[in-house]
Amino acid sequence: MLEIKNLTKKFNDIAAVKDVSISVPDGAFLVLLGPSGCGKTTLLRMLAGLELPSAGQIIFGGQTVSDGDKNWSVDPAKRNSGLVFQSYALWPHMSVQGNVEWPLKVANMSKSDRLARVTEVLQMLDINHLADRYPNEISGGQQQRVAIARTIAPKPSVLLFDEPLSNLDAKLRVEMRTELMRLHRATGATTVYVTHDQIEAMTMATHVAVMNDGRVQQFGTPDDLINAPETSFVATFVGTPPNNMIPVIQNGIGHMIADKHMPYQPPAADCLAMFRAERLTLADGETPTSLPMEMVEISPIAGRTMITGLNKDFRLTAIVDNAPALRIGDTVHMQLPAQPDCWFDANGERIN
Repeated sequence: MLEIKNLTKKFNDIAAVKDVSISVPDGAFLVLLGPSGCGKTTLLRMLAGLELPSAGQIIFGGQTVSDGDKNWSVDPAKRNSGLVFQSYALWPHMSVQGNVEWPLKVANMSKSDRLARVTEVLQMLDINHLADRYPNEISGGQQQRVAIARTIAPKPSVLLFDEPLSNLDAKLRVEMRTELMRLHRATGATTVYVTHDQIEAMTMATHVAVMNDGRVQQFGTPDDLINAPETSFVATFVGTPPNNMIPVIQNGIGHMIADKHMPYQPPAADCLAMFRAERLTLADGETPTSLPMEMVEISPIAGRTMITGLNKDFRLTAIVDNAPALRIGDTVHMQLPAQPDCWFDANGERIN
C-alpha cells in the first residue's frame, strides 16, 4: 500500500532525510521512531505532500504521489490521506460538529450524508455528546479526539499522525493508545505514526522504522528490533530498559573494559559488547567479570528492581529480583554474563 523509494530531502546543503526506502502492506501500522531532529517529521510531511522530496519517490496504492527526481508532487488534498497534527489545529470558531463536518463540505458531500458520517465518527470516538461545544470548552484529550474524528471522516486510505499524544498526560496517553489501535482496526487504513516514545512504538506498530540522523537504522517488526538489533543505536534506543553497550578495547594480548582486563574474546580488535539488563546480576564483591559502579538509580519495575550504575563514561542497568540494602551513591558490583548477547563493531554495525 505504501512504498518509499530512495527518498531524500535537503534544506539548502543539509540533508534532513537520506535515501530512505520502506514498503508496508495495506492496513499496516507503521511507526517512524527516533530522537528529536532525526528526520521523522520531515518524512511524514513528505508523505502528506507538505514537503517536496529532493530525490526519490512516494507511492500510495500503486500510484506515485511524489517524485523528487522529476520535481513533481500530487496536491495534498488529492492523495486520499489525512494528517493529525501534534497541536490539534482545530478551528476555534467552529463547534466540534463543524470541525468534523468541514472536510466533508469541501468534498461536496450532501448535507444528509455529512451529518450521518459526522454522527458515525463522533460515536466511534465517544465524543458525540460534545458535538455543540467549541474547542476552548473541551479538554486537551477531547480536542485530540476531535482532530482524529475530523481526519478520518472523509475515509482516507492513509492516516498520518505527527506525535499526536505528546501533549497529553501519562494516563491519558495510555488510554489514547488503546483508542488509536481500536480505530486502526475499525477503519482498516494504512497508518504512519511519528513518535520518539519507543513504548508507543512497541505497543502500537506492526512495522517500525528506527531513524537517526536522517537514515533508517533498522526496519522491521517490534520483535525484530528487540530480539535482533542491527546497530548499536537501535540496541540502546529500543527496549525498556535499554540494552547495555560496553566498549571492549584490545590491550596487548588481552581486552579491557573500564581499565579492567576481562576474559572476553571479541571478533574484532575494538568492539562493543551488548548485555541485556535482565542478564546482569549484583555480586557480593569484585569478581573477574564484575565492574564496580556508583549506584545512581533504583526503581521497581514489574515486580522486580531496576538498578542503574555509573562508571566513568558509561552506565549499566540491571534487572534483579530483590532490591539491595544500599543507597544512592553506594558502590555496587555489577556481574557481567560469561558471554555478551551480541557484538557490534566500532561503527556500531552488528557482527554476526
